[in-house]
Amino acid sequence: MSSCTSKQVLEKINVDVKRHSKMMKAAYGAYENLFMSQKNRPKAMEYFDWFMKEFQGERIVEIDKVKQQGKPAIGTFCIFVPEEIVVGAGGACFGLCGGSQMPIADAETELPRNICPLIKSAHGFKLQRTCAFTQSSDFIYGETTCEAKKKTWEILNKHHKTHVMYIPHMKREQDLKTWKNEVKEFKKHIEEVIGRDLSYEEMVEGIEIINRKRDALLRLDKLRGFNKEVMPISGKDALFVVQASFIDEPVRFTEKVNLLCDELEERLSNNVSVYEKDTPRLMVLGTPFALPNWKLHAAVEDSGGVIINEESCIGHRYYKDNVNLENIKDEESLMDELVDRYSKVDCACFTPNEGRVEKIIQMYKDRKADGVIYYTLSFCHTYNVESFLVKEKLAEAGIPCLTIESDYSAEDVGQIKTRVEAFLESISFQQKAKKFQEGL
Repeated sequence: MSSCTSKQVLEKINVDVKRHSKMMKAAYGAYENLFMSQKNRPKAMEYFDWFMKEFQGERIVEIDKVKQQGKPAIGTFCIFVPEEIVVGAGGACFGLCGGSQMPIADAETELPRNICPLIKSAHGFKLQRTCAFTQSSDFIYGETTCEAKKKTWEILNKHHKTHVMYIPHMKREQDLKTWKNEVKEFKKHIEEVIGRDLSYEEMVEGIEIINRKRDALLRLDKLRGFNKEVMPISGKDALFVVQASFIDEPVRFTEKVNLLCDELEERLSNNVSVYEKDTPRLMVLGTPFALPNWKLHAAVEDSGGVIINEESCIGHRYYKDNVNLENIKDEESLMDELVDRYSKVDCACFTPNEGRVEKIIQMYKDRKADGVIYYTLSFCHTYNVESFLVKEKLAEAGIPCLTIESDYSAEDVGQIKTRVEAFLESISFQQKAKKFQEGL
């Protein structure tokens, strides 16, 4: 598809094309330096390299065609929004831009400086008109996972039609009933876009499509992180695949991820690793890595470590659970199963949230990891506060943990790298000491 066609669509949806072009050029340049310069990458990553170049070009043209057919295009900021319903309606459900420092100064003309950079970045993209996904949205669906988001939606609604889904912060029976009503309300909003009722069969089909996408991501997760001797893909590449899952067309994306996994299985069989077998293997916990936030992964993997898993919304928390189709008999039970699946997401907005800590420790054991990094975005109070309880349990389990708080700027890159290098040295020292003790 020609760039001319993409440009025409961008102009039609009121994107600031000149500014958008500069921003995308900078993002792709960073991607080339960080990703395409890696040695021994899987060949199947070529699709994702193409996608990085075209995700705000050809993908936006695809979404425009969806809208022309009277189907919904829904922008989201959170994995609590039931994408199955949108996909069942034949529409496109996609995450919105929110991982860049570039729009934050614009956002701070309306938002306080001392709130999460993800919120400010996303809001700034709207003010700049430089996120083609935001501009493509029939409406944006926000949620109440934090106080800053909840109030930002009121301001964002002045610029773009925004609905808000109330997410209860407890998981009692009465909370789940409220949540179910919110899912039903979301379905009504989709039906308003398509101008008809969404059928039970269509919703089942949407569930099947998204279940298969999550299955493919879970397969990738196991292939990248469960073999201690062979690591067939870098943490950076695996992260980008997960980031792409929120914006790519789901059926095509699932096919491409499974092709990548086929290649990774061959690499494991042939002992083809992108890292030496003694490379320290780290899990990352905490807040999400919105595209193009690659700072931490670059610091770790440039310092002699490898990230084998992200316990975050853009990570394991997103794809670990599917909707149970076996329990669905009618639309009411379908809604029950949707709520049941989404209530298993162990976001830090919930209280209590013991299941998250239990999951982290089990993931660590399953992957035979060597340490964890608890990463939080600045002013993300839910994850910052919950880190105390998580780190307490990690210490009891004897799991090495490094805490990093950061934003999207490049100012602390050197500091993060220094701290990561020291953490990796500490892990290596402990491993050598353990081997020495075992040899006595």
